[in-house]
Amino acid sequence: MEQTDTETPERRTVAIPGLASPLRARTDSALLPLIPLALFVGAAWSARWVRPSGDEWCFLPFVRDHGFLGMVNRFYSADNGRIANGVLVSAYARFGVAGQQWYAGISAVVMLLLLWAWAAALRRRSGWRVPRGVPLFSAATLLAVFCFASTNTYKTFFWPASSVSHTLPPVLAAAATIPAVLATSRQGKAFAIAVACASGAVMGTLSEETSVVVLTLLVPALLLGRRLFAAGRLAFARMWCAAAAAGILTGTAVLLTSTGSRNRRKLQHADGMFSRESLYASGRGYAHVVHTVLTNYQYIGAVGVGLLIGALVRRPDGGIPRPDRRATLLMGAGTGALLLSGYACTVIAYPAFGSTVASANRLWNDYLFLLLLLLVAAGGLLGNLAVRRFRRGIKPVALGAVSICVCVTALLALSLHDLDSDMRARATAWDNQDRQLREQTAAGATVLPYKPLVISKMTEPFGGGGNGPWPASCVAQYYHLKKVTDGTEHRGTGAA
Repeated sequence: MEQTDTETPERRTVAIPGLASPLRARTDSALLPLIPLALFVGAAWSARWVRPSGDEWCFLPFVRDHGFLGMVNRFYSADNGRIANGVLVSAYARFGVAGQQWYAGISAVVMLLLLWAWAAALRRRSGWRVPRGVPLFSAATLLAVFCFASTNTYKTFFWPASSVSHTLPPVLAAAATIPAVLATSRQGKAFAIAVACASGAVMGTLSEETSVVVLTLLVPALLLGRRLFAAGRLAFARMWCAAAAAGILTGTAVLLTSTGSRNRRKLQHADGMFSRESLYASGRGYAHVVHTVLTNYQYIGAVGVGLLIGALVRRPDGGIPRPDRRATLLMGAGTGALLLSGYACTVIAYPAFGSTVASANRLWNDYLFLLLLLLVAAGGLLGNLAVRRFRRGIKPVALGAVSICVCVTALLALSLHDLDSDMRARATAWDNQDRQLREQTAAGATVLPYKPLVISKMTEPFGGGGNGPWPASCVAQYYHLKKVTDGTEHRGTGAA
């Protein structure tokens, strides 16, 4: 049974039920975002302990020696062809270690603002109302679950090279729909189509995996357009989807034809990507990924966000909205796109990662974000069903949803606290070794021992027990040395 409000729409306020007064309700709902925002403040503060590891060992000295454009050219002509990726890497690497430390906080602010704007755009387009603070709380909680509920939070949030490739792109892709959601005039629709094409082209040279996810969403949107969009917006929706797909395909073509991408495919023997053995191994690895993700109870925080929205959202007249047939269709199409794109991303990554594709969690983020959005949608439908079915169910559903989100946030805070301790210990050891290496280099040494300092399964020279040239050669370049040796085997000050 729908609930209505006798006040005029201009003066009506949606509040979290069960609180003492409308003023108290408005105040409490406005304070809700402080809970997940505090988590990001703490994480950004922990980022001061970030030190070079993995790819950064190579990025930092290269940008130092060859500049911003030199790094971008290297991505295109030698590494992988990801021009947009090279731009973002150069943007933080040009500031050295400090750039790595700032990246986490800056990227968190950017992603949070984009998701908040996206939530506001969706609310404005639908005409629905929610209590003040709920859009920001929902965006911040969803982003917190995305960044910190990972099986390897360091690689997802604190490692810039991974974040640029796999954490930031899916959020950018979602935000690219904002102009389309808000477009009403002819000029607005033209602008939205232009943004779709441009952002698609950028995405094609930023992340192959996110591009695959977006394409698998655009195809059903085109095929099911008549059932998903109103007749007045069908032509625009189709043009927007076509423009986005064209942009992605153009960017992907630029990437695939680059010398960097060709070199990478040759090095990784990517020609066998679609062989029976590779497809079977990818499927086995993907099954392991699905099991890992579905058994991560912290993702229930996304369901909690949906429950809260579903319980509190109201029509302009104060009534409870009723989902139409498109809700089920969207959930089904989204789930199908998730499963297909997840497997496709695994197939793409398998030549480079082999059997470790099942444990390289950063590769999951490109389609994991879609899973979290589907969980929010499922929670929203459940919350809406509960308050429509039970007139007195608004209070327990809303408070239960907030409790779920708060509990998940608390668990994430505990894991971040433990990671902060590990990061601090590594930073202390790294700073000591850095000082020693610089002092000995200044004294004329050309070959010095380097002791691997591994954190969260990051790649370090000699950290895996091998003596491969990468990234040991990059460490030597970083310190202006000819060579670094395994510091776990060689004690002393090094050779001149």
